[in-house]
Amino acid sequence: MRRRKLFAALAAVVVAAGITACSSSSDSDTLKVGTEGTYSPFSYKENGELTGYDIEVIKAVGDKIGRKVEFVTTTWDSIFAGLEAKRFDLVANQVTVNPERTQKYSLSDPYTTSEGVIVTKTGDSSIHALADLNGKNCAQSSTSNWSKVASGAGCKVDSVEGFVQAVQLLKTGRVNATVNDTLAVNEYIKKNGTGDVQVGGKTGEISKMAFAARKDSQDLTDKINKALGELRADGTLAKISEKYFGTDVSK
Repeated sequence: MRRRKLFAALAAVVVAAGITACSSSSDSDTLKVGTEGTYSPFSYKENGELTGYDIEVIKAVGDKIGRKVEFVTTTWDSIFAGLEAKRFDLVANQVTVNPERTQKYSLSDPYTTSEGVIVTKTGDSSIHALADLNGKNCAQSSTSNWSKVASGAGCKVDSVEGFVQAVQLLKTGRVNATVNDTLAVNEYIKKNGTGDVQVGGKTGEISKMAFAARKDSQDLTDKINKALGELRADGTLAKISEKYFGTDVSK
């Protein structure tokens, strides 16, 4: 009887170990990616499906490194908290490279280069440069790089979840401006026209965007960088970029 009980116990341990091994293997085959899903043309839903420039680029990267990409949608202001809490392995959402993020996260090589613009209500001729934002009100995602640009220029920042909400506050006159990436702004104007908002001026800053992983994930970042290099060399990045912007912004 004791032998039977011992055998059963050992069998249970073996089965449990097998399940754990399978689970680990399955997890290593999946790349969980945090993204907004509301930031066109980078990450948004079309007919219920997640799509966009960042979505297609990270899917292509996933194919290169042999990992199935699984997306987790979340608001921008909680996206890094989700990364740190290990809800996902990577952020794919136009993460601007800056010294603070470089120190805190493992950032990939840039896959987007762009510049910032200042968006104002149509007819407002008082704002043309960052210096004109001093003493004004700006709507920004509080944890975004553009929020720091706006506040650094002396603009009082009203926190919003994303660019769409910022434009709504701008339209109703609750804020004077919002600062954002020219590619996102151009996409909005292309779809909605310039009846309500306009580009008042440029920030004068060129930004580079990268994927962000945790600091303990340098091995993952190295694989992503290798994949980005291959995708750049074979023309895939340029093709995806041309699809969304009509030009190659991946350089």
